[in-house]
Amino acid sequence: MQTVTLNNGVEMPLLGFGVYQIPAEDTERAVSEALAAGYRLLDTAAAYGNEEAVGRAVQASGIAREELFVTTKLWVQDAPAQDNTRRAFETSLNKLGMDYVDLYLMHQPFGDVYGQWRAMEALHREGVAKAIGVANFYPDRLIDLIVNNEITPQVNQIETHPFFQRADYQDLMREHGVQIQSWGGFAEGRNDLFTNPLLAEIGQEYGKSVAQVVLRWLTQRGVVAIPKSVRAERMAENIDVFDFQLTDAQMARIATLDTGSSLFFDHRDPKMVTWLAGRRLDD
Repeated sequence: MQTVTLNNGVEMPLLGFGVYQIPAEDTERAVSEALAAGYRLLDTAAAYGNEEAVGRAVQASGIAREELFVTTKLWVQDAPAQDNTRRAFETSLNKLGMDYVDLYLMHQPFGDVYGQWRAMEALHREGVAKAIGVANFYPDRLIDLIVNNEITPQVNQIETHPFFQRADYQDLMREHGVQIQSWGGFAEGRNDLFTNPLLAEIGQEYGKSVAQVVLRWLTQRGVVAIPKSVRAERMAENIDVFDFQLTDAQMARIATLDTGSSLFFDHRDPKMVTWLAGRRLDD
């Protein structure tokens, strides 16, 4: 598996397995099959409600912990966020059954962001979060966090797919040493992604599916991808994307699919901010 090196020297797999929207009762099986298929990056979150199932699958796999890269995420915390963040982190660790996580992300740019981040910086210094980062941060929020804190986020996980490509933002993150990671890499099939004529035509040239073309497009750009599936055959297909290389011309053609806007929701929409910031988890 190809890797990227984060700004603190930690190596992160370029392609992993996400468990968003996989029901807790199906997660252990799905993760076990993903590990058997060769995935070593696992991405979960407190808000997904399936950390325990991820942990059980890891423990049952027999794979050494140091061979895995496990990500989980902190949900929105109110002041005193530094205390609340540590409690939330310990809850996640207990559910995962682990002594540390490889990457801990602030899931949303809301609540007491500075308090949350400073608590995460402390967890990073203690070595229980090998890397720390954010998710869903737009450029203004990311730069504000960078310039006003000691540790620059290692990762920013954001919506990135052929219809919302984030190329300029990736360049900005690269300038500041922040690794871009995609969520929603397949756009959840919206805009008829899986039957897109351009992507299908490119796939036919290599004997690859549209999904494989999208994942190769992401990883070739240096974007960490975490596709989700509950089907073992699709997991195997999704990880089989490093035996071909898209040409510059093909990359340019895919660039024409960019709409420049989200297909899901805008984190700057007041109604969305109110909904996300008002949601609370039972830790």
